[in-house]
Amino acid sequence: MSYLGEDIKKLGFGLMRLPQKDGVIDVEQTKEMVDLFMEAGFTYFDTAWAYAGSEDAIRQALVERYPRESYQLATKNAAWIDCKTKEEAYAQFDISLAQTGAGYFDFYLLHNLGEARTKYFDEYDMWSWVKEKKEAGLIKHMGFSFHSTPEELEEILTAHPEMEFVQLQINYADWDNPAVLSGRCYEVARKHGKPVIIMEPVKGGMLATPPEAVVKLLKDAEPESSVASWAIRFAADMEGIITVLSGMSSVEQMKDNLSYMKTFTSLTEQQRGVLKKAQAELKRIPLIPCTTCNYCAKVCPQNIGISGSFTAMNYLTLYGDKERAISQERWLVGQHELNRADECIKCGKCEEACPQHITIRENLEKVTEALLK
Repeated sequence: MSYLGEDIKKLGFGLMRLPQKDGVIDVEQTKEMVDLFMEAGFTYFDTAWAYAGSEDAIRQALVERYPRESYQLATKNAAWIDCKTKEEAYAQFDISLAQTGAGYFDFYLLHNLGEARTKYFDEYDMWSWVKEKKEAGLIKHMGFSFHSTPEELEEILTAHPEMEFVQLQINYADWDNPAVLSGRCYEVARKHGKPVIIMEPVKGGMLATPPEAVVKLLKDAEPESSVASWAIRFAADMEGIITVLSGMSSVEQMKDNLSYMKTFTSLTEQQRGVLKKAQAELKRIPLIPCTTCNYCAKVCPQNIGISGSFTAMNYLTLYGDKERAISQERWLVGQHELNRADECIKCGKCEEACPQHITIRENLEKVTEALLK
């Protein structure tokens, strides 16, 4: 399918969760993943200034190894992270160009708009600035990623019709989740005629390992298909989609995604019915909707391992194994030299940055009670 004059297949390589070795991105494994992706005919890569080490890794794994015209590279500008002036926000673009070595960006996004974050893009007039970059030939297509309400998305698209596309969090768990409302956000984007790039289709990996009742539903329907494949296909089945980003972390995940997306066309009515049953099953389980994006960690003055704490808490909720949940908390928080949930000072900065609108302070208290006492 062609959107914005670009011929892009419906699977994109999200570079937020690249494989690691000894605490740093494993560039050699990333190269292998890039090669598999390109050999299968897929060409869209998504990184960001805020993804530590990602832009540099994709320079080594992709930009220095493939002709520039053979792929599309997207990156993002997070003006709300540590930028006190518009010059500091604008400088992120030059840093991204240097770190990727790409020369230009096919898709450039104002990163994570919504709530308190949007004001930075307005105050620094990032809208005019990104348009100037496009006119200078340094950006081919300009858009933004968004984590907030359908009402705010409506306001932004009405104020800025020049934006060419929107990147939204869409997955079968969040379609009508009142904290995310991805279905309604999708409808707003389509009403404005904007094609959509889908992020978090597997909800930070949670839909690769959903509750056993959901696993049983999906495996009974298609024993040969991975559980994660249902989440990717749900997203890819929609109209007006440029691509679906999968944040792959291993060669195995890459091979699995390619196995069903190389020939994907659409879901059958029977498959859609299975996913509706899975949605109903998930609604019965009160999980913390954390996707481990770690935007909260970037603003936490206490350096608390928030996402690791929530991953451990969700494990306890899903499986009832307190010993394993405590072990996960120790590994994801303690072993990474992060502070624990009971050191929260309740400043609230994390909640302002959270795309999922999680009541982080309240949930850190629950983690403290359940796992640290």
